[in-house]
Amino acid sequence: MSELQRVIAKGEGVQLDFKYCIDDKQKISRTLVAFANTSGGRVLIGVKDNGKIKGVNPEEELYMIEGASSSYCEPEVKFNSKIWEEGHHLVLEIDVPQSEVKHKAIDEDGSMKYFVRVEEITLKANKIVQKIWTLQKHGQSKPSEFNEDTLILLRFIQENQPLSISKLYKIGLPLKFVDRTIAQLVYWSIVDMTMSDKETYYSIPVE
Repeated sequence: MSELQRVIAKGEGVQLDFKYCIDDKQKISRTLVAFANTSGGRVLIGVKDNGKIKGVNPEEELYMIEGASSSYCEPEVKFNSKIWEEGHHLVLEIDVPQSEVKHKAIDEDGSMKYFVRVEEITLKANKIVQKIWTLQKHGQSKPSEFNEDTLILLRFIQENQPLSISKLYKIGLPLKFVDRTIAQLVYWSIVDMTMSDKETYYSIPVE
């Protein structure tokens, strides 16, 4: 098994994505941004979703990636490129390092949005994720004890988990308080946040 085949054998995930080819600069810009905003990652262009190597013209694909980064990412996403040769096929690897700043890409509606990588998919970063980013940047110490409203929120999660943010709003506490407190609790690892392409849920981690 070649080195490229060993990489492909790991399968798509948080830090690895397969693309048959790049035919949409806007769409690939979301993948670049998601990798930069999460933990970095690699895109293998010329590889089908099932891991089969089909090959591409690296120059053409690199041109598309450069256009996506410069025109559809804000700020531009930096990356490194590498060409793999597998038999008669060439595969272009785009390596995106984790960025110190957060990037936006153009959404389907034409607006600029933040994106993150969750397992093998790219998702829009919701407002809780963005609040967590602020906490990660500036830091916030966990208090020695929580106020009554925070305890009410924690008990509600404990008794009804997993819960979406819309369900948490029904508890009757101010919405801004819920947003801010949930972000803090996730940041302190007191509450787990599970994101998917359908919904984001919050729960108390099992010890």
